[in-house]
Amino acid sequence: MTFTVAIIGRPNVGKSTLFNRLVGKRLALVDDQPGVTRDRRFAEGSIGELQFRVVDTAGLEEGHEDSLQGRMWEQTRSAIEEADVCLFLIDARAGIVPDDHAFARVLRKTEKPVILVANKMEGKPGEAGYYDAFSLGFGEPVPISAEHGQGMADLHNALVEVIGEERAFPDPLEAEGDEDPVLKIAVVGRPNAGKSTLINQMVGSERLLTGPEAGITRDSISVDWQWRDRTIRLFDTAGMRKKARVQEKLEKLSVSDGIRALSFAEVVIIVLDVAKPFEKQDLQIVDLVIREGRAPVLALNKWDLVEDRQEVLREMLLQASEHISQIKNMKLIPISGQTGEGLDRLMEAVVEVHDAWNKRIPTAPLNRWLEDVQYYHPPPAVAGRRIKLKYVTQVKSRPPTFVVQCTRAEKLPESYSRYLVNSIRKEFDLDAVPIRLHLRKGDNPYAGRKRRNQ
Repeated sequence: MTFTVAIIGRPNVGKSTLFNRLVGKRLALVDDQPGVTRDRRFAEGSIGELQFRVVDTAGLEEGHEDSLQGRMWEQTRSAIEEADVCLFLIDARAGIVPDDHAFARVLRKTEKPVILVANKMEGKPGEAGYYDAFSLGFGEPVPISAEHGQGMADLHNALVEVIGEERAFPDPLEAEGDEDPVLKIAVVGRPNAGKSTLINQMVGSERLLTGPEAGITRDSISVDWQWRDRTIRLFDTAGMRKKARVQEKLEKLSVSDGIRALSFAEVVIIVLDVAKPFEKQDLQIVDLVIREGRAPVLALNKWDLVEDRQEVLREMLLQASEHISQIKNMKLIPISGQTGEGLDRLMEAVVEVHDAWNKRIPTAPLNRWLEDVQYYHPPPAVAGRRIKLKYVTQVKSRPPTFVVQCTRAEKLPESYSRYLVNSIRKEFDLDAVPIRLHLRKGDNPYAGRKRRNQ
């Protein structure tokens, strides 16, 4: 059984840098600006052979409990309660400040074991702060440099001492088991569309920071969830505004992090605000999802505010068919992230498009389909010469990808390629997922041979 390590400390002491170091990749956003991290972020971390679950948290900032700072602190308090051990991080170069003492008082009231960690210890400037850290009352600090990877061996030893050998290094035979395949779902959309509220409603707790302010979410946060005995991993992402409006470096990092999460997902839920659906940015997000080859589902959020539902839904379906031409019959599910209405229908649609996205079609029925297509709607003749489609096969799924062997592939009109894609959708029930079709010219078996003299 693994253990959970929460990284706690005031803003800008290097918590996210240490998180990235323990995880082994740049998952958390890092910037000189304090308060970058707002939500709890979980990942699997390790130091050598020691493996554990690590949690990045927001720094302590004063504010009313209903304010953004107050809600951030509640997320940090939840991380402390769920952790097995807390890494109390201080900035050795800045020395001990009042906020460090405030955190020390909070941690002393808990029954969680605390390891005091003095960060930014590269060079001599951190020595004074290292010795001042003894005044916090948590014993000898562990000196590290999260940015340069120094002191990780000392941190390893401190964790093993606190957790114990038996729990730190469990029997690998006992840890083995048949893990359920995890369905990865990214939730994307414009700022303030209700993405974090939707995920909180799904998992049944205030797992993510929410509020009326636009742009609260910065990191792409993953949340594990069980739905009808199926393991789901949800990725909350930062709101994606028009590129011209994204000026700050931090927002650019947030959007890039969201796009990276999208590329690793299998299904993408695109959250639309029913009050302002299908705006230009919504359509650009849909286009991005399709170009990445992910399986998309449209979630029409804030449905609890709609009065004439039948009329509005009819209008939304019409707009979807008009504005989204890349995929016919894309799933559009009305939901309310606030009340939970429609979430089961949303997840049923997610599973349905995921199955289609993974679908493999045998070669024999594909070639029977190709014969029928050419019989009823043959390819056009170009410069008086007919193009012949010889053979088709599916080369991969996720998304379904097909290769057609044909003569003069470069001359086949784009309109006929679209016809083939739409025909595949209809014939093999592949609605609502991206399809990729590649045309390949067959090799000439006589190319390169010299003509014999008669």
